[in-house]
Amino acid sequence: MSLSDQIIYEDNHLIALNKLPGQLVQGDKSGDPCLAEEIKAFLKERDHKPGNVFCGVIHRLDRPVSGVVVFAKTSKALGRMNELVKSRDFHKIYHAVVKAMPPQPEGHIEDYLVRNEAQNKSFVTQDKTNKNAKLASLDYKLLATSSGGYHLLEIELHTGRHHQIRCQLAHIGCPIKGDLKYGYSRSNPDGSISLHSYLLSFEHPVRHEQVTITAPAPFANIFPNIVQ
Repeated sequence: MSLSDQIIYEDNHLIALNKLPGQLVQGDKSGDPCLAEEIKAFLKERDHKPGNVFCGVIHRLDRPVSGVVVFAKTSKALGRMNELVKSRDFHKIYHAVVKAMPPQPEGHIEDYLVRNEAQNKSFVTQDKTNKNAKLASLDYKLLATSSGGYHLLEIELHTGRHHQIRCQLAHIGCPIKGDLKYGYSRSNPDGSISLHSYLLSFEHPVRHEQVTITAPAPFANIFPNIVQ
């Protein structure tokens, strides 16, 4: 799929893509190509820009996760979007596939997470006095159960901690399908995990209108009767 086929929203200030599993949002120590740089090259060629092209990273998705990710095309938009993220006026909905039924059909989960840099993993801690512990908060709701015994959860994320959804769902006994790092029994064939950034909603940084961007979740093979 070409980058142009992944664009699901664009104006003079922002560009949003439906990220594929395996794509990096921002460069890391692997040295692999990342979307931020690919977008710069794409815009430079498409728009015949003679100078440097700006592309600011507003938020990130883990490499094996798919779905909506938005970038800033101007420094002004980046600064304002960063403020929205900081003030939690950046509404995020995810869809996740799990094998185990959650304790309740819907619920609120609050934990304190500690990130282990060496393992690139987060852990729930009961020690709230730990200076590295950060509050993580989300709501989940059961949307569907498949004939194969998988469950589709909608996740409303209230904080943006490292591996938050993956860690918190695993902690209640519901690791995400394919997520070996957090206890699922086997990987997905394509190396993805079944977690998808379904919706982002926020006030436009320049026009101050509400913007809602969605990307249908790629789980139709598991839940054929669910419109996503």
